[in-house]
Amino acid sequence: MVEDRFRRLVRADPIIATGLGLHERDHELGDPSRAALLDEIAADRAHLGAVEALDPAALSPSARFERDLEIHNLRLSGYEAAEVRIWERRSFALDTVGTGLFLLFARDHAPLAERLAAIAGRLEGIPAYLEASKDRADGPQVRLWQGLEIEAAGELPSLFDELLTAGASALEPPERRRLAQAVESAKTSVVAYADWLRGTLADGTDAWPIGRERHDALVANRAFDGLDADDILALGWQQLAEEHAARTAAAREIDPDASEAEVIDRVKSDHPASFAGALDAYRDAMLRARSHLIERDLVSIPSDERIDVVETPQYLRNVMPFAAYFSPAAFDARAKGIYVVTPSVGDDPDAMREHNLASISNTSVHEAYPGHHLQLDVARRHPSLSRLLTDAPEFVEGWGMYSELMMREHGFDDDSHFRLMLHTDAIWRACRIILDVRLHRGEISVEEGTDFLVEHTSFERPNARSEVQWYTYRPTYPMSYLLGRTMLLRLRADEQSRLGTDFRLKSFHDTLLRNGSLPTSFHRRLLAGEGR
Repeated sequence: MVEDRFRRLVRADPIIATGLGLHERDHELGDPSRAALLDEIAADRAHLGAVEALDPAALSPSARFERDLEIHNLRLSGYEAAEVRIWERRSFALDTVGTGLFLLFARDHAPLAERLAAIAGRLEGIPAYLEASKDRADGPQVRLWQGLEIEAAGELPSLFDELLTAGASALEPPERRRLAQAVESAKTSVVAYADWLRGTLADGTDAWPIGRERHDALVANRAFDGLDADDILALGWQQLAEEHAARTAAAREIDPDASEAEVIDRVKSDHPASFAGALDAYRDAMLRARSHLIERDLVSIPSDERIDVVETPQYLRNVMPFAAYFSPAAFDARAKGIYVVTPSVGDDPDAMREHNLASISNTSVHEAYPGHHLQLDVARRHPSLSRLLTDAPEFVEGWGMYSELMMREHGFDDDSHFRLMLHTDAIWRACRIILDVRLHRGEISVEEGTDFLVEHTSFERPNARSEVQWYTYRPTYPMSYLLGRTMLLRLRADEQSRLGTDFRLKSFHDTLLRNGSLPTSFHRRLLAGEGR
């Protein structure tokens, strides 16, 4: 049953298939229409009913665990699609197209010429794809969100040009001509789509919050180990105060005679001279962290894992203002992770301050070792399709934040300068918890949220505003980072208490990672021996 659903999903969405390393339809974009999405919602609802009808008492412990996970996945995705319905009020078409092209270009699962042929097919499909996506819109479109998509329309052609440049040396003349024609057609359709987006603004709305009731229900569907939205908001305020106190203490260690703001400014001013130098520093910090894990025997690292560190494509910079990670494709023979770093948002002249050496260290731990890259590379190896499709950012992002703290606990870059930025980043994630809840309850505006983030983190304002904007259309995701770390630390403490002298940190880490990126409540069950 699970495999039937999996096959249906990858048939319906070739971009998802590409992301997973299934390349039969790399030349297609799929059907983004309202009718196609509603068909998928109905099919998932029927699948949920069939899985719920299975008698758990008749299943083995491992099958029972997988049934519970499949039900969790379907209830969560079903609530988001059928009840929250952000897809009706915000266009994601250009972001989706960009991802479908970028993954083919950045990964090396096939020779470049072969990948560019698939890319040409997708470029040729863009006019029809954008036209079909328009009928998802229902009622007034959210001006803020449409504005982000309009910005993407201005930036996506830069990716097209990169593809064309790559084709100049990799393709024969006929294929080069095909690619050039596809690029021109795609550019024309993106311009027309941007005009359509602008046309939705006059009758648009600024009422984007999903509201307390739906936000609370979404939190409940996320299975946050028994925590509700009010518990999580209280945790956010508590962590904000604790991390501020810790950052103040680190600043005093650096210079007891300077103000905290002066010390932060000094640390942020210690950055490479150029973004190229910053990318080298990210690579160096990442590899130093990997060596540290091996030397301290903190976690197992697969012998065949691979990762690239690259500049964030232009079209993604407003939605990824700092750094991000694209996981290895589960079915690629030589899977590779991609760690992207954003030079600046809006050509901000102070952008290099966010690439200070202390932040570079912290971010590389979070994104690469033992953070997202290691975690997701190990997780992709589990044979369960339910686990492969599980959406549990509280574990994924929580593991990234847990990694930052755990590495300091074990002596990696542990002087006061690095700890100052560790606590700054934790303050940022505490702000995310608070803003996630308060923005979607309609208690504060985007501008007030930006002011709040700048006040507490000292981020450059363009980065802070870009941050808050994506919080508005990803409800319950921003809270996942520090909440997830807190839940993992509690889980570790519970395991230490349960096992006593038999507790081994490496075994704890390896058990979590090899079982996949699951909600913490499911990991708790596995650690107790259920479902293995």
